[in-house]
Amino acid sequence: MDSGLYAAYTGLMARTQALDTAANNLSNAGTNGFRAQRDFFRGVLVDSLRPGSTADSQLGRTLNDFGILGGNALDLGQGQLTATGNPLDLAIQGGGFFGIRTANGVRYTRDGAFRRSTTGVLETGSGEAVLDAKQQPITIPTGNIHISPDGSVSVSTPAGSAIVGKIAIFDFDNRYALTAEGTNRFVANGAKPIAGKGEIEQGSIEGANQDAVHGSMQLVLVQRQAEMMQKALSVFNNEFDKTATEELPRI
Repeated sequence: MDSGLYAAYTGLMARTQALDTAANNLSNAGTNGFRAQRDFFRGVLVDSLRPGSTADSQLGRTLNDFGILGGNALDLGQGQLTATGNPLDLAIQGGGFFGIRTANGVRYTRDGAFRRSTTGVLETGSGEAVLDAKQQPITIPTGNIHISPDGSVSVSTPAGSAIVGKIAIFDFDNRYALTAEGTNRFVANGAKPIAGKGEIEQGSIEGANQDAVHGSMQLVLVQRQAEMMQKALSVFNNEFDKTATEELPRI
């Protein structure tokens, strides 16, 4: 019965935490460049279950069979690309991120809803400069703008056409070191930037890699699992109460 109680308790704890993740994924299903979080699990005593330790006992091994939520990992899968016709809407097909300069330093994003500032700098909707490979802002003069798949920016004017800069696609030696900052910004956390292999698609925006239908199904599933664990825990609590009522008076 003890093992069942531990299983129900850790299961409820894991499902409760997973509810937050599922709700956040669903709420951002319409956010450009959003990357869903996926849960991963670990054993209760996985960090302390060493040969010869106190935890390395029959009880310890039994407890370790029941997983708890170890944390969240970014799902870096591709989101759906939607054509907009806006020449400054950019999407990355494949791996990589745009680099942007924020008030907190360089951040990375898949949200390519850009614009040209009054001074000609390519920037996000929040006014943060989009960067080239040297992490410098890109200035675009007035004219017809064409952005090639490798990020080269050319502008055509009556006087002719010229390349004025190149938007960088950043990738990392360890993508999974990235952590989310807000809904669609990411921090490198010391991961080394390398050249990304993705290609830029002009006139398109990449959506979230979490759709509303699957997000809703996941949320309902996790809610039902949490309810099941709550019921199981209630059964064990009732059993303990019964044992205490019947057995303790005999001691």
